[in-house]
Amino acid sequence: MTRIAFIGAGSVVFTQGLLADLFSFTDLGELEIALHDIDPERLDTAARAAQYIADQRGAQPQISAHLERRAALDGADFVINIVQVGMNDATRIDFELPAKYGVRQTIGDTLGVGGVFRALRTFPVLKGLAEDIAATCPDAWLLNYTNPMAMNVWYLGALGVRNVVGLCHSVYWTMNDLSHLVGVPYGEVTYLAAGVNHQAWVLRFERAGEDLYPLLDERIAREPELERRVRVDMYRRLGYYPTETSEHSSEYVPWYLSHQSEVERLRLPIGDYLRIVEENVALYEGTRDALKRGEPLAVEGTMEYAPQVIHSIVTGTPRTIYGNVANHGVIPNLPGGSVVEVPCLVDGSGVQPTAVGALPAQCAALNRSYVNVNELVVRAALEDDPLSIRQALLMDPATALPADQLWALCNELVDAHSNYLQPSLRTLL
Repeated sequence: MTRIAFIGAGSVVFTQGLLADLFSFTDLGELEIALHDIDPERLDTAARAAQYIADQRGAQPQISAHLERRAALDGADFVINIVQVGMNDATRIDFELPAKYGVRQTIGDTLGVGGVFRALRTFPVLKGLAEDIAATCPDAWLLNYTNPMAMNVWYLGALGVRNVVGLCHSVYWTMNDLSHLVGVPYGEVTYLAAGVNHQAWVLRFERAGEDLYPLLDERIAREPELERRVRVDMYRRLGYYPTETSEHSSEYVPWYLSHQSEVERLRLPIGDYLRIVEENVALYEGTRDALKRGEPLAVEGTMEYAPQVIHSIVTGTPRTIYGNVANHGVIPNLPGGSVVEVPCLVDGSGVQPTAVGALPAQCAALNRSYVNVNELVVRAALEDDPLSIRQALLMDPATALPADQLWALCNELVDAHSNYLQPSLRTLL
């Protein structure tokens, strides 16, 4: 029997999609689904939804719900981490306080002020999770979805978690979108992407050996409105298409959000994640209420990687996914030990990263700016060093505040999030 623990299962809509994908496989054998959340209502909703989806898919897993994390992890073969520490209130703080200082954000979950403080709130939970995995299921595969992806996976690796990979759908959906733009069915496209999470690069984009980038160039030339997308603008200037949405991509460079003319030209939705937060709450409440009334749920598969990884490891079926893994020679012109996003072979032996080779110099240079921030945030936690938090944001490409203002902003955020931070990082400087 395969035991799969969902940590943060109260992220009900995401849990539903993963389970719908998982239960679509008919050759996994007996399954145990162990759901954990610290919110009793959300946990109950997740358990009800899991049973509903199983019934709809004709699956017969053993489903259990646990307020205590170790009980969910005990004997797990796979751990899916989807926690969001601080939930909506903390996210609003991550946007509202920086906005007082003129710092613009769109999503705020990967880099910049929002990404840094989301990491710092999450690290204490990850430390407890790592300790619990070591005690209850040391050989389990930890499949992380929680952002900031690269910082979290780096930190988990530093804590000694043996089998950890970060999963993100950005490469998959980017290639679907590019295929549509050039008018070639996705199933006929081959591609290679590599870099860092939310800032990887499409290095090869082909059909039967034919380079499809010229078709993309033709489409952009025919439709000038496409140039009002951040990642099309980045592609034109850097020569390789980035693998994350324009909203995300705008936050990792200094060229866009700091300039009102660029915000207008590229139609950047400042604070857009706050809208998404409200939508997620509404979706959760709709699911909760529908289950209570005995009404049907619309449950669709998501094509997420975690169920595919589980299927490949359990059945030995080989497939390629894009994973976030420690860089041990995988991309030689990015720092060793940093977390990179590359294609990975998954089969009965586990997740095996592909050695991609050196990135184009301009792409690696931009990625290194991203990695610099990651390294300093992870160091802040590992070395109990509050100064490294400020230094991380000094290096952040898009924060761009005078140093005294940046220190003041950090102090406000540390104070606001103090209950979530490890004690050594609560110091005001």
